Amino acid sequence: MAQTKYIFVTGGVASSLGKGIISASLAKLLQATGYSVTIQKLDPYINIDPGTLNPYEHGECYVTEDGAETDLDLGHYERFLNTETSQANNVTTGIIYQSVINKERRGDYLGKTVQVVPHITDEIKYRIKLLGKSKKYDFVITEIGGTVGDIESLPYIEAVRQLRWEMGRDCLVIHLTLVPYLAATGELKTKPTQHSVKTLLEYGVQPDILVCRTEKHINQTLRNKIALFCNVESNAVVESIDTETIYNVPILMLEQKLDKVVLKKLNMPDDREPDLTRWREFLQKLKNPKKEIKIGLIGKYAELKDAYKSIIESFIHAGTTNECKVKISFVQAENITEENTKEKLSDLSGILVAPGFGERGIEGKISAIKYARLNKIPFLGICLGMQCAVIEFARNVLGYKDAHSTEINPSTDHPVIDIMEDQKKIVSKGGTMRLGAYQCTLSPDSKIFSIYNKSEISERHRHRYEFNNKYLEEFINAGMIPTGINQEGDLVEIIELKDHPWFIGVQFHPEYKSTVAHPHPLFINFIKAAMEMNG
Repeated sequence: MAQTKYIFVTGGVASSLGKGIISASLAKLLQATGYSVTIQKLDPYINIDPGTLNPYEHGECYVTEDGAETDLDLGHYERFLNTETSQANNVTTGIIYQSVINKERRGDYLGKTVQVVPHITDEIKYRIKLLGKSKKYDFVITEIGGTVGDIESLPYIEAVRQLRWEMGRDCLVIHLTLVPYLAATGELKTKPTQHSVKTLLEYGVQPDILVCRTEKHINQTLRNKIALFCNVESNAVVESIDTETIYNVPILMLEQKLDKVVLKKLNMPDDREPDLTRWREFLQKLKNPKKEIKIGLIGKYAELKDAYKSIIESFIHAGTTNECKVKISFVQAENITEENTKEKLSDLSGILVAPGFGERGIEGKISAIKYARLNKIPFLGICLGMQCAVIEFARNVLGYKDAHSTEINPSTDHPVIDIMEDQKKIVSKGGTMRLGAYQCTLSPDSKIFSIYNKSEISERHRHRYEFNNKYLEEFINAGMIPTGINQEGDLVEIIELKDHPWFIGVQFHPEYKSTVAHPHPLFINFIKAAMEMNG
């Protein structure tokens, strides 16, 4: 078998150009050609992981099967490739420095002065190559977070420089840059790209391929100019034009022959064409829906779409399966009251109450759930959304007016949601929740069983609080039924309402497992129920 090839994706000029989407798109093309591919993200921040970061700082925290709290780009990797990632696919500066310091304390460096070069860069190189060695891949694509020139990313760029020297033809660098359009003169400007590559060259790294993000097409004259000033071949200047959906990008990169350029430069066979039949079928349905519905997403970060990235993408996957365009109405939870629910929610065909932590917006979520319950609107509650459904039922059906979660009100007389027993003595916040995949047994006569069509499922979790089993019998008698149980911990994972056409709350996060190839059945069925509600 040929030596694993390593591809590094760096970014310049501005942040948020889409390195993750370009990385995932290239990986999709290589995978569709028959190669085995994985992607990893190197994040320059000093946090160990994004688990304790505010979504306003970093967007969604994505959780892998093995319980790693990671960057949201890993969600893109899984959704495009339909393969699971793990802790090894997301490395932060915090992880790197923690490992090096632990080695120093053990005496592993034999009294040497520990420095950025070689000790930090060696640790980075080890982590990069570890992924390729853990399972034999044809390609390991490594996305380096941040923008070239940032002080935080310098050790990563230096590690790339060293790896290029060590690996030779087994290593390649793609630099994603911006070619802005100046409306005043009607021109695309290449100077920012030139300066970005110049900065990269100052660190000793010559990019092999330039992917130019642009809102206007780049003509051959501009390609030649960029190639000349940036020391790359003209066919290695790849246009990445703005598009209406991220799922177009693999097709755009195919048309630009990005995969062919990569294979040629890495001396790999390029005589096969990627089989994107299913991907094109997905795009065809996505762009030609037969129906449109409006779903309300109730959350405390409604103005911040990246906080719910996986949920948004899951709606796209499920909507496409149902040949339906899902128009998401983002509703700020703290703006909802008992008095205005009809005004804010009456035009919705379905209501999803989003996950989250903390008190802000809780009462608004509870009011929205009451509206969905009483008006027979299809409802899906995820994690905190399920817990809010339990609280709402306890207050308004069981009559426990002060019912709450001990996360929000530790002194409530009716803690229908309480902290898990094994969480009570935990003080440290980072990486200590119930994280990753857990088994769940479904009741055979339930709606959830008909959705999954099996009795045992595995879903990913991220929480500390759970349904309080002391109240279980009362809930069952009143019509809120536990239809999914984790047998090992006797934990209620799923609840349903008996007298409601579609009302489901889940303690886990189904959005983490939805991909283009396999949309999540829970979202598919939720959209189907909303379509029926809409007539």
